[in-house]
Amino acid sequence: MDPKHTLTETETAAIREIYRHFPEKSAACIEGLKVIQRHRRWVSDEAIRGLAEILDMSPAAIDSVATYYSLIFRRPVGRNVILICNSVSCWIMGYDQVAASVKKHLTIDYGETTADNRYTLLTIPCLGTCDHAPAMIINEDLHRDLNPENIASILNTYE
Repeated sequence: MDPKHTLTETETAAIREIYRHFPEKSAACIEGLKVIQRHRRWVSDEAIRGLAEILDMSPAAIDSVATYYSLIFRRPVGRNVILICNSVSCWIMGYDQVAASVKKHLTIDYGETTADNRYTLLTIPCLGTCDHAPAMIINEDLHRDLNPENIASILNTYE
């Protein structure tokens, strides 16, 4: 690690490679946050300070970007992040029963992580797959045409 901040050499190198493609370092803020999250699953205050040093920005400016974007996690999350679509289309097609099934299977509510740190459950406004609603993403895997009966088998495929 660089003694100036808490980011690893790998994270720092990736962020520097990204900002080379922008006219200003600060333009790489979102991509830098994604790099950190890809390596750590979430973005801590220490990581914000490290990114601020690299991009010559204030930690407050970076935090305001990080907290604006709902897919940048500012708290620890489980190994598998579940994003259930709660759009109008998904509601009409049975979102509430699917969500209830997920919550029952995992014994958590929105914003919570299972005791074994396996899952974190969140909502997302739209996944853009309304023709196959209801839908959810687990990590980067899209699951469509959900129903309460197929939830357990889907969840059990994730370690």
